[in-house]
Amino acid sequence: MSNIAHAKAQTSAWWRTLILWALRGLARVVFRVRVRGVEHALAGAREAGDRLLIIANHESFLDGTLLGLFLPLPKEPVFVVHTEAVKHRFRRWSLDILCDYLTVDPNNPMAIKQVIQLVESGRPVVIFPEGRITTTGSLMKVYDGPAFIAAKTGATLLPVRVDGAMHSYFSRMNKGKEPRKLFPRITLTLSPPTKLSMPEAESSQERRHKAGDAMRRLMLEMAMTRPASDTLYGALCDTMDHYGRDRRVLEDVKEIEYSYQDVLKMALALGRVVGRMSRRDERVGVLLPNLAATVGLFFGLSALRRVPAMLNYTAGTDGMQAACSAAEIKLLVTSRAFVEQANIADKIAALQGVERIVYLEDLREQLTLFDKIWLVCWGLRFPRCAQIKTSTEDAAVVLFTSGSEGKPKGVVLSHRAILANVAQIRAIIDISADDKMLNALPIFHSFGLTGGTLWPLFSGMNLFLYPTPLHYRVIPELAYDRNCTLLLGTGTFLGHYANNANPYDFYKMRYVIAGAEKLAPAVRDLWFEKFGIRIYEGYGATETAPVIAVNTPMGYCSGTVGQFLPGIEYRLQAVPGIDHGGRLHVRGPNVMSGYLKADQPGVLQPPVADELGAGWYDTGDIVDVDEDGFVRILGRVKRFAKIAGEMVSLESVEKIAQKAAPDAQHAASSQPDESKGEALVLFTTDANLDRAALQEAARSLGIPELAVPRKIARVEELPLLGTGKIDYVTLKRMAETV
Repeated sequence: MSNIAHAKAQTSAWWRTLILWALRGLARVVFRVRVRGVEHALAGAREAGDRLLIIANHESFLDGTLLGLFLPLPKEPVFVVHTEAVKHRFRRWSLDILCDYLTVDPNNPMAIKQVIQLVESGRPVVIFPEGRITTTGSLMKVYDGPAFIAAKTGATLLPVRVDGAMHSYFSRMNKGKEPRKLFPRITLTLSPPTKLSMPEAESSQERRHKAGDAMRRLMLEMAMTRPASDTLYGALCDTMDHYGRDRRVLEDVKEIEYSYQDVLKMALALGRVVGRMSRRDERVGVLLPNLAATVGLFFGLSALRRVPAMLNYTAGTDGMQAACSAAEIKLLVTSRAFVEQANIADKIAALQGVERIVYLEDLREQLTLFDKIWLVCWGLRFPRCAQIKTSTEDAAVVLFTSGSEGKPKGVVLSHRAILANVAQIRAIIDISADDKMLNALPIFHSFGLTGGTLWPLFSGMNLFLYPTPLHYRVIPELAYDRNCTLLLGTGTFLGHYANNANPYDFYKMRYVIAGAEKLAPAVRDLWFEKFGIRIYEGYGATETAPVIAVNTPMGYCSGTVGQFLPGIEYRLQAVPGIDHGGRLHVRGPNVMSGYLKADQPGVLQPPVADELGAGWYDTGDIVDVDEDGFVRILGRVKRFAKIAGEMVSLESVEKIAQKAAPDAQHAASSQPDESKGEALVLFTTDANLDRAALQEAARSLGIPELAVPRKIARVEELPLLGTGKIDYVTLKRMAETV
């Protein structure tokens, strides 16, 4: 092609070879460049024949040079570069020496045609689908053009992940608190080759858009190849090394800012003392609120290969007893001040099987002189050596299901599962060290642990922990006072915050993420109208550590819970009586190791393998997935009532009530009925809601009248669990007496 700049024509072959050899050696020394997955490049070359398209993320100005030097291809590739890139003299000179390149102007309609001709000519082609260098560390906007080229030509795609270059001085990362290094370690990870087929659509524009969306999902999947630590404690050490020990990251209600060094010190000190009271791999009960000490204890137990079992202090005596029995908890760590403030002394005293209760206030006295010398001279200097060898598949934590539909079960999550979920979230949501998370969700809840605590700590952002989500006036004020940019919450809590907040309280907020329960349209609209903030609704389960899907700025659809995270496979199983959607089964690196149940204490029960095979988890939710991959929750299998032989979703009953009275709270249950099998019961806080209003709302939504309840029970407020979810077990008992 006439506008391909041929480096060999400008530089003699032997001189160019010498320069490339020298640059390759220099890069290996100063950047310690590693190339992983070389076998995928060879496989891609074999599959491609004469059409190979290499796609890569764009972290810095070094990316093209690194790919040109280290890609193991049988033929020299041609790089597709923006016309603006060659206007800079040094960049043009480096391109002339290193490779052949094609300059294109994205605004020129002929640009795609030129690249298609280049791919079809038989030369491997390298292109950056993002078009520009990332400024967030996460994936930027993916253009449709490269995807359309891949689909049109039928070329084999070879995805390449560049890691580390964004921390160099050649990147465009926001400077702020994000550290730069003169010579960071850089890794090139080659993923298995794949292809994109041309999507079916009525217009070429729509086909191009769908191809671009498929390319974006492929780039997100590629982001999951980023090397990760093996353990949670190891991830803390890695993050501390990157951002610096003195980086202040954690604050709680004591208004003390803790650095990574402080968190490490707490972890090693608490872990060493509690470690003497327990044995390796023992499950240690943790009954503490959102405090810095809780985080320190969590990492300390993890470092010494003890498994923290995070107890739900709002579950009541029966729920806490079921949790302790299932996990065979003998040692319980709590705080006298917390026990007194939460008024749970009687609940703790009633626990059976717990042999020893240890209070945080007493642990400082048990730190001996030898412990202090070990901490200063060894633990803090060589933190990785202080860790007991742990496998990534070993149990990292035991969390307990909410018990909203039965007895709580212990969910065993491995280090692999939690770290994978953090990596999945980081791949799709752009956060940086300049952000600050406000987390009032309890750490004993998977959303509060992974999303509200570990994700920010492993990302270098500031974290403010608040002990309860129920202080509806305080939390908006904290968001304003601490300049928080991220907030997590359930739909119920977010509604209360909005009602009690000043319109300026959330002026710095970039992300508000809702989960754990369905987000009411009235809450979503209130946030947008009052604060100008879009709530990103997500979906997950404790068993998946917890996030499965979430809306993002690049993939948003109102009324859905977003698209599946990268690395997650799904299957829908047909359910008799339900026409649309099916029962959701998922498989991915973030799925739990298994359950601990009270009927078989201490016995790990892996997820039941059905006809889909091992590794799949049955969520028990009925969902529908549209052609763009957006997930719509229709209800839970257990939250359907069979009325006159027809399956009626209790979620649809609540949807009708929400339409009829958007400012009130509603929850549906069922009761036995001799003539129809079951009858619907609606609990509502609206004193004036009647069946006529419900019938009108059902007609406007297109929902059959069979879903309109005849029994309406008015309550002052709905029973809630400590996590913010509606307590359907209590509602079921109430429905049976209505």
